[in-house]
Amino acid sequence: MHQELILMLLADARLPVAGHTQSGGLEPALRAGLTDVPSYIATRLNTVTKVEAATAVVAVHSLRQGLALAPVELAWAARTPSPAMRATSRQLARGLLRLGNRLWQLPVLQDPSRGVALGALAFAAGLAPTSLARLIGYDDTQTVAAAALKLVPLDPAEATEWVVRAMPLIQAMASEVSGLTAAGEIPASGAPQIEAWAEAHTTARRRLFSA
Repeated sequence: MHQELILMLLADARLPVAGHTQSGGLEPALRAGLTDVPSYIATRLNTVTKVEAATAVVAVHSLRQGLALAPVELAWAARTPSPAMRATSRQLARGLLRLGNRLWQLPVLQDPSRGVALGALAFAAGLAPTSLARLIGYDDTQTVAAAALKLVPLDPAEATEWVVRAMPLIQAMASEVSGLTAAGEIPASGAPQIEAWAEAHTTARRRLFSA
């Protein structure tokens, strides 16, 4: 299967991997007073999304070299201090593994993060590191944009425009992480406010999205 077709498949919002239950942290951010969604998208691409993409790239390199994934998981966890965000990542990873094992034969993984699960999927599907990082950046951007359509009064064309405007940022992030090969190289790009919002969301009494 051609790489571009695989990427189109994996970027499809209809995939049964629970992506529609996520807002990329937008719901609690809006509740806290956020108004500039494009800037929020850009911030995520430069912080939590970059960490996840770098984790996935290092994971796929480790699998191709026959290296252990435990250091990659530990590096990701150290850069993701929010228990809520770690739990969400692992929940999404379980859905990805279930789907991936229907389409390819994935390596056996024990409760991985989403980044490591995506690395395993890319390993099985033969995706290049840059393509994998682009996919993660695009998916995160689309997740936030799609959630915005359900959370605020918005013209769908405007949300699509946000995604288009974010594409250079997605490419820049992918180029930055695509050459990484070691767990210690994963950037420590924290986002304390996004993490605080994620923690607050776990105790919110009324919410549309799980995260």
